[in-house]
Amino acid sequence: MLTDVEIAQSAKMKPIREIAEKVGLEEDDLELYGKYKAKISLEAMTKLKNNKDGKLVLVTAINPTPAGEGKTTTMIGLSQALNQLGKKSIVAMREPSLGPCFGVKGGAAGGGYAQVVPMEDINLHFTGDIHAITTANNLIAAMLDNSIQQGNPLDIDTRQIVWKRCVDLNDRALRHIVVGLGGKVNGVPREDGFDISVASEVMAILCLATSLEDLKARAGRMIVAYNHAGEPVTVDDIQATGAVTLLLKDAIKPNLVQTLDHTPVFVHGGPFANIAHGCNSVMATTLAMKLGDYAITEAGFGADLGAEKFLDIKCRQAGLKPDAVVIVATVRALKMHGGVAKKDLGEENLDALRKGIENLEKHIENIAKYHLPSVVAINAFPTDTEAELQLLNEICQSKGVDVAISKVWEKGADGGIELAEKLLDVLENKEADFTPIYDLDVSIADKIKTIAKEIYGADDVTFTKKVMNKMKKYEAQGLGQLPICVAKTQYSLSDDPTLLGRPEGFKVTIQDLIPNTGAGFLVAISGDIMRMPGLPKAPAAINMDIDENGKIVGLF
Repeated sequence: MLTDVEIAQSAKMKPIREIAEKVGLEEDDLELYGKYKAKISLEAMTKLKNNKDGKLVLVTAINPTPAGEGKTTTMIGLSQALNQLGKKSIVAMREPSLGPCFGVKGGAAGGGYAQVVPMEDINLHFTGDIHAITTANNLIAAMLDNSIQQGNPLDIDTRQIVWKRCVDLNDRALRHIVVGLGGKVNGVPREDGFDISVASEVMAILCLATSLEDLKARAGRMIVAYNHAGEPVTVDDIQATGAVTLLLKDAIKPNLVQTLDHTPVFVHGGPFANIAHGCNSVMATTLAMKLGDYAITEAGFGADLGAEKFLDIKCRQAGLKPDAVVIVATVRALKMHGGVAKKDLGEENLDALRKGIENLEKHIENIAKYHLPSVVAINAFPTDTEAELQLLNEICQSKGVDVAISKVWEKGADGGIELAEKLLDVLENKEADFTPIYDLDVSIADKIKTIAKEIYGADDVTFTKKVMNKMKKYEAQGLGQLPICVAKTQYSLSDDPTLLGRPEGFKVTIQDLIPNTGAGFLVAISGDIMRMPGLPKAPAAINMDIDENGKIVGLF
C-alpha cells in the first residue's frame, strides 16, 4: 500500500493557471509561486465582491483520539465528490504548522486519494505565510523591549507585559524564559516566553481580517502590555503598526492549490483550535463562496472547539451564514471513547461503541443548538463490522441525522459520493437559520458559562481570583462585549483530557483571561492547556530525510 507522500508524489498536477481558470480567475489575478502554487491578488478579491455567495458547509468532528478521525481528508474528498457529481465545489482550509509536522500529529493536507498537492510544499514552509507571522510577532516583541530600554516613555510595567515571542516549532524549553540578561546594553531583564506561531494573535488577525486596511487596524489595537497606571499599551502605542502590516502584505493574500483530481483549494492561515480560534482565513472562505456553488471548509479538532469558534467568532465577525455541517467520526475512535484500548480497536465491540457514540450524540445536539442541519460522515476502516455500522446508523437516525460511509482515503471522489448526495439532500430539504449560542451583550462570565454548559455539558464554571479581577478590569475597559475563545484540551468535552466519551458532573476551571483586542475576542485559558507544545519521545522528524535526487522520504 502506498503512503500518503508516495501517492502525492505520483500525482499529475495541472498548472495552477488552469485551476484558476476553472473557477473564473484570470492570470492577472494570480501571483505565481512556481508552477503549482499562487496567491490571489487583493485587487481580484475586490473585483469579486458582488458575486453571489455559494453554499457554505462546515466540516467538523468528534473529540479526537489517537485512533484518528480524518476530518481534513473527509473534507477534501467531499469536495472532490461534489465536483464529480457536476457541482462547482471549492475547498477553504488551514495551512499546516511545522510544529505538529515534525512532532506527532503529522501534516494537514489530507491523506490517501483525498489530498491537496503539492503536499510536501504545503506541509513544509509553503508560501512563507507562517514565517511572516512569526517575524511580525517578534518585531512587536523587539520594539516593545526597545521602548523599555530607551527610557520607557510609555511607563510600561515590566511585570504586566502580555506579548510573547513565537516560533513555529514545538519547543517546550522556550515556554518560560528570562530576557535582557548580560548587562545594561542588553536590555531590561524580565520574564518572557514563547508561544507556537499559530497561537499568536498575529495569526488570528490575519485569519479574521477582511482587507489590508482591516488587518492594519486590527494590528494597531493589539495589547502588548500595561503601564503602571493599569492602562493598556498597544501596537499603535509602540509605533509598530505600519511595519507589522508591511511584513504581512503578502501573507494576507490567500493561496491557491489543487487536490489530486484538480479540485481548487484555498489554503490560508493555520491557527490551532485548542489554543486559538482554529479556522482558516475569512478571505479564503469568502473567495471560495464567491467562486464556487459550494464552499467546503473546516475548523480544528472537535465541534466543541473548532466548530464553536467558527460559529461564535468567525461567522459572527464576518457575517457568514453556514448552510450545513458535516460531523466526521470513525467506529474506531468512538470505541476508544467507549473505553477500548487502541490495540483492541480492530475487534467488534458493540457495548463500547454504544457508549462512545454518546460523544458523537453531544456534537450532533450542539450543532442543532445553532439551528443548523448536519450529516454524520463515518470515515471507514476495513475493521468496521456490519453490526457496528448498523448500530451507529440507528442511533444517528434516532437523532434525525443521516449517516454516510466515507471511503475517500481509499477511493478519492468515488468514495465520497454517498456523503455528497446526502449533503445535497440536506441542503435542499433542511433549512438553516444560523444563530450564535450566546449574545455579546451578556457578561464575560455568562458567555463562558454558556459555552461550558451548553457545548461541553459542564455543571458549572470555576473562575480563579485572578480571572475574576480581570473580568472586572476588562469590562471596565469596554471589552465585555467581545466573544470568547476558550483554550482547552481537544481530547475531552471537559477540560480534563482523561474524561472521554460524554462526561457528566464536571466543572470547567478558567485559569486566565487574555485580551486579543486585535482579533476581537477574549482568550479564556482552561485546565492545563499550553500555548507552546512539546515534542514526543520519538518525533516524526526522526524519520524524515531527502535523497540525492531531492526526493522527500518519511513525510507521512
